[in-house]
Amino acid sequence: MSRSFSSQLREGLPYPRGAFWDGQGTNFALFSANATKVELCLFDADGQKEIERIELPEYTDEIWHGYLVDVGPGTVYGYRVYGPYEPEAGHRFNPNKLLIDPYAREFVGELRWDHALFGYTIGAEGDDLTFDERDSAPFMPKCVVADSTFDWKQSVSPLVPWDRTIIYETHVRGYTKQHPQVPEELRGTFAGLAVPDVIKYIKSLGVTTVELLPIHAFVNDSLLLDKGLTNYWGYNSIGFFAPDPRYLIDPRRGVQEFKEMVARFHDAGLEVILDVVYNHTAEGNERGATLCFKGVDNASYYRLMPEQKRYYINDTGTGNTLNLSHPRVIQMVTDSLRFWVNEMHVDGFRFDLGTILAREPNGFDNQSGFLKACSQDPVLSRVKLIAEPWDCGPGGYQVGEFPPGWAEWNDQYRDAVRDFWRGEASAGKVAPRLYGSADIFNKFGRRPYASINFITAHDGFTLADLVSYNERHNEANLEHNKDGHEHNRSWNCGAEGPTDDEGINALRGRQMRNLLATLLLSQGTPMLLAGDEFGRTQHGNNNAYCQDNDISWVDWSLAEKNETLLRFVQQMTALRTKFAILRRNRFLSAEEDPRLGLKEITWINASGKEMEVEQWTDDGMLCFGMLLDGRAQATGLRQRAHDTALLIVLNAFHDLVEFTLPGDSPDARWTLLIDTNLPDLPTGRKAVFTTGEAYGVTGRSLLVFSLEAPSENAIDRAVKPGKKSAQQIAPP
Repeated sequence: MSRSFSSQLREGLPYPRGAFWDGQGTNFALFSANATKVELCLFDADGQKEIERIELPEYTDEIWHGYLVDVGPGTVYGYRVYGPYEPEAGHRFNPNKLLIDPYAREFVGELRWDHALFGYTIGAEGDDLTFDERDSAPFMPKCVVADSTFDWKQSVSPLVPWDRTIIYETHVRGYTKQHPQVPEELRGTFAGLAVPDVIKYIKSLGVTTVELLPIHAFVNDSLLLDKGLTNYWGYNSIGFFAPDPRYLIDPRRGVQEFKEMVARFHDAGLEVILDVVYNHTAEGNERGATLCFKGVDNASYYRLMPEQKRYYINDTGTGNTLNLSHPRVIQMVTDSLRFWVNEMHVDGFRFDLGTILAREPNGFDNQSGFLKACSQDPVLSRVKLIAEPWDCGPGGYQVGEFPPGWAEWNDQYRDAVRDFWRGEASAGKVAPRLYGSADIFNKFGRRPYASINFITAHDGFTLADLVSYNERHNEANLEHNKDGHEHNRSWNCGAEGPTDDEGINALRGRQMRNLLATLLLSQGTPMLLAGDEFGRTQHGNNNAYCQDNDISWVDWSLAEKNETLLRFVQQMTALRTKFAILRRNRFLSAEEDPRLGLKEITWINASGKEMEVEQWTDDGMLCFGMLLDGRAQATGLRQRAHDTALLIVLNAFHDLVEFTLPGDSPDARWTLLIDTNLPDLPTGRKAVFTTGEAYGVTGRSLLVFSLEAPSENAIDRAVKPGKKSAQQIAPP
């Protein structure tokens, strides 16, 4: 760029926002309600030298805009925004600070922490009320005008129905960083995830949907860098339209590299959903850096204290909160979401700290502006929307309160199942979680899939660590082991950490199978944490957000070492796929339907009879069965289905329990499909048992039986363990 571009400036349009190349030139549009002038800064190809500043000529509906002829993809740019520097009134304009375009789709260069990045002079008297005149451009990443062209060919989304969805949560970098089948130069990138062997393995697990931890451009916290650590998880967004450069082979082809990965996943029949962070940004509070939104229009983009606008409302615990009550901020977020669906072809989103997105000035509102915008949007209303329904703000816990069309992470499922298998919760506490948490989600026409069931996630212990550690071991985070959850509902099975004790290791293996089987047999949408299928460990670290190393990276040698566990997971996902009764698209009822003449779900005690009221309230009731009648109504049409009946027996008691298989039909047989005490059932012949026969259920184990019966009468007699009396009730 040796020539001046000012002569090629045209008025342009206030839409679309960002830098949009139309084939002949690029339109630049930036929202700022309170600015007085906006300069577009053009840089050389490396983003090192600023070569020209061009004042955007037009201001329409609070949008600054201009059009440059013959300026196209690869052009490097940023903004300088003029306006009042009045922190106590909420305004922090400082044209000495180069700003990222909130709508930028690609970046070049990295953020290098320096005092010049701050709008005020650090250490000066008056602190953030002062005005810093140093140029921040040398330390800032720069925006790049993107070329969005891509040939999708025949690649289309598999559009996996909710009732068939199994989510697999993973991290782009950590999943492939040590993968033996991924070329060294591709490891840790989108291209690495797209390697055929990686996709083939994921597909072999029986999962349908890959959820990626944040991939939006994010910032490494200076405090972590000073300690030699990094923001590994990426919950520190600064660009909501751009894939983070650290996951790219070529930052100037970020759009294409991401699209190529999505296309390969879709070709394999796998969905891609993104973990997104629209609740805060990386700019922090009043003492944070000026990188983008703070300098573009601080008073519009952030929630400020009503009576002291110098300070930020901090419902996120990160210093600031995006102002989703402002129409242009809602528009930016929904524009971002539509971009990732329409342009990048992703299949849905998991919203970090989702409660914030529904919080208006008067508190949480499930009819908030943002939620209304999503529900009526023809694009967003048809993709998977998943909320993390809590934050640290007032009224922050809202599990079950999101509107129709949304699914939610269900921490009550996680806690109850963890407690049950460590012997700290009885049947009455865990049973409601096994059939879709109807007590939480059965309203507004919502379906069981609204409950995203999980045992482990990126935040907390891995599955192997859950059964190996009683306490967190986060010393590597350099916070004196005070960070992360203190109460993990974990149990080390008798020894803290690795042990050579064969009995303890056998118990840990069984407990992992118990937890995985429970997850994949429960009504609702299961979510697996990547690596849990073969016992990945973080060595007791339950908050590895800052560990971009062996602590967080998936150790693929464990896939061979723990092949038996891997096969078990594949067996369980195959079971869930095969038996439709395990993934009903409607809530099952424990009440008898007189018109169909059956109960969809029956709770069984060890004597083969229905559970009684005193058993539901007995804290020592740790062994029970869940009988699912495959004839249960499958849709809104009131008619019997023709699926297999299943009996699931859960025994969290420490010793063997003789469990009588229900029914009294001489023609019906129960076939053993799963026994977590037997990682691999013997092949070649079926383990078949008659109704009324007792089966010795090993302490802390789970079993699955399928019913084989020659006639409808035999089925009836097998799934009706006894007439319901006044003393028999459903779980609370």
